[in-house]
Amino acid sequence: MTSKEEFEEVYQKPGAIWTMESPPKILKDLVETGFIKPGKSLDIACGEGFYSIYLAEHGFNVTGIDFSERALKYARENVIKSKQNIRLINLDVGNISSLSERFDFLFEWGLLHHLNDVEITAYLSKLPQIMNANGLYLSASFNPNSNVYGKSGQRYRETPLGTKLYYRSPEELKKLLAPNFDILREEVIQLEGRGISQPGNFFLLRKRLRS
Repeated sequence: MTSKEEFEEVYQKPGAIWTMESPPKILKDLVETGFIKPGKSLDIACGEGFYSIYLAEHGFNVTGIDFSERALKYARENVIKSKQNIRLINLDVGNISSLSERFDFLFEWGLLHHLNDVEITAYLSKLPQIMNANGLYLSASFNPNSNVYGKSGQRYRETPLGTKLYYRSPEELKKLLAPNFDILREEVIQLEGRGISQPGNFFLLRKRLRS
């Protein structure tokens, strides 16, 4: 995984390349049609906080976590401007199971492609521990058919910012998700950044109930 220090470098000023003020259309559709209902929500790797604010504006009780202290500084400033009540915590996703609360909805946009094979396996195994029964999990990450930062099909890449990326196919992700989640919806969508767009793997999942 890209180090915390490298992310702090990216966040020297507000407006990182992946920071978008408007929430993804697919999230808006799921929330505003009522498919995802308001409840306790965790915005994982929340960055500058704009998606946390959107969820709070639509009735969710939101906690946002990020391991970048600078990102959270900007997030706190944005939350104050929004006048929403959002809890923000400086936390590495490797320690996500240390959260004492349980959530109805996990929102994670653009994280998995920053985790190496060991990190992603450990991370996904911990998520059910912080979810309520029938909890939902929305995830979006880069698809290897992208030709950004490298050639289509290339699995490991580095960006001009120095961040390390791991591009995985939907099939590979499904194998990682299968032990703990039921897939409600999956598709390849466009993930937008500032002046950049590339295909991404979208999954909407439900925590699997154990018999």
